[in-house]
Amino acid sequence: MALQSLPANYGSSFSSHCNSQDLAIPSCSKRVIHFGTPNMGKLRCRLLKISRSTNQKSSRETGWLRSTRGWKSSCLSRSNDIEYDYEYEEEIESVHWVDRYLPENIRRFAYLARVKWPMGSILVSFPCMWSIAMAADKGCLPDIKTMILFGFWAVTTRGAGCTINDFFDRDFDKQVERTKYRPIACGMVTPVEALWFFGFQMLLSLGILRQMNYLSFILGVIHVPLIVIYPLMKRWTYWPQAFLGVMFSWGALLGWGATKGSLNLTIVLPLYISSIFWTLVMDTIYAHQDIYDDVYAGVKSTAILFGDSTKKWITGFAIACIGSFALTGFLANIGWSYYASLAVATCHLMWQIWTVDLLSPSDCNRKFGSNKWFAAIILAGIVLGKLFH
Repeated sequence: MALQSLPANYGSSFSSHCNSQDLAIPSCSKRVIHFGTPNMGKLRCRLLKISRSTNQKSSRETGWLRSTRGWKSSCLSRSNDIEYDYEYEEEIESVHWVDRYLPENIRRFAYLARVKWPMGSILVSFPCMWSIAMAADKGCLPDIKTMILFGFWAVTTRGAGCTINDFFDRDFDKQVERTKYRPIACGMVTPVEALWFFGFQMLLSLGILRQMNYLSFILGVIHVPLIVIYPLMKRWTYWPQAFLGVMFSWGALLGWGATKGSLNLTIVLPLYISSIFWTLVMDTIYAHQDIYDDVYAGVKSTAILFGDSTKKWITGFAIACIGSFALTGFLANIGWSYYASLAVATCHLMWQIWTVDLLSPSDCNRKFGSNKWFAAIILAGIVLGKLFH
C-alpha cells in the first residue's frame, strides 16, 4: 500500500503514523479501524496482533461487541504493537425497530434511506428551523405546524439524497470499508430500484412543500437538481463539501419562504451563508473518516485537499460561520439572548476543532454528531431572541 498516491501537501502528520512497506494491511500505531454491518446486531471479532520488534503475528478472540450504530470502533495501539481487526462473524440480534418490525422487502429501502441513522435528517432540519424561527414576529414563538412539516421534509429529502448518492457511488462504496455494506453496493437493492425509490421520496418531499405555499414548492423544485448533482462533485472537485453546503443549507431559504411567502434576502442570505460555512466545518471533519479509502478510490474531498492544514482551514470556516450568524442577528434586530447563545455555540464549535483527532475515524464521527448541539444552541438563541426582544 503505497502512500505516493496521496497529494503532495498531505505531509508528515499522516505519513509518520504509517509504514506499510512489509505488511499487506495499514500498520498505523494510531489508526482506528472500524468495521461495518448493515444490521444492528452483535459482532464477534478476531484480533490480529503484529509485533513491531519481531514482526510475529498472533490472534485471539475479542468476544462479543455490541454495535449500536451499525459499526464498532476499536483502539489499536498497545505498547507500540499493532492490533488490527481483520475478520469477524456476524450474529444478527437486532435492537432497532427497523429490523424488528419492518418486512425484509421494505427494510432494505429503510437502510437505503438511512432511517436507522437519523442524525443526517436532524442536521438537515436545522437550517429550516433557524429560518422559521428567524421569520417569527417579535414576542412570538415560531410556527409549530411549519416546523413539524419541515421535520418530515428533512426525513424524506435526506433519504432521497442518500439514495441518489449511493446510486452514483455504488462502485466507490465497494472499495471503502465503512460503506461497502450499503444496500446498493452489497446488492441488497438494485440500481433501478434505487432510482424508483429516489423518485418516490422526492415526490413525498415536494408534496410536503406544496402543503405550505407556492414559493416553497418552487424552491423545492429548484433544490432537486442540487441533490442529484452533489454526488458527482466528488469526482470533479476537491470541494464537494462546499457544494454540499449549498445543497444542505437550502432549508434556510425554504423556512423563511414558507413562513412569510417571500424572501427577505437581507436576512436570509447571511443565514444561508452561515449554514454553508458550518457544513464545511462538520463535513470536512466527517470526510477524514474515509481519507485512506478515498485516496485509493479516487474520491475527492476537502479533507484530502487540506491535509495537515485541515484545522487551520476549518477554523477559518468557523470564524466565517459565526460572523455570518452575528450579522444575521444584527440585520434581524434580534434580542441580546441570541448573542449569548451564539457565544456558547462558538465555544462548542471551537471545542470540536481543537479536540478532534483527525486520524481517528471514531472521533471524527463523534465530533460530526455533536453538531446537533451546536445547531440546537443556535435555534434556542433565535427563539429566545425573538421572544424577549
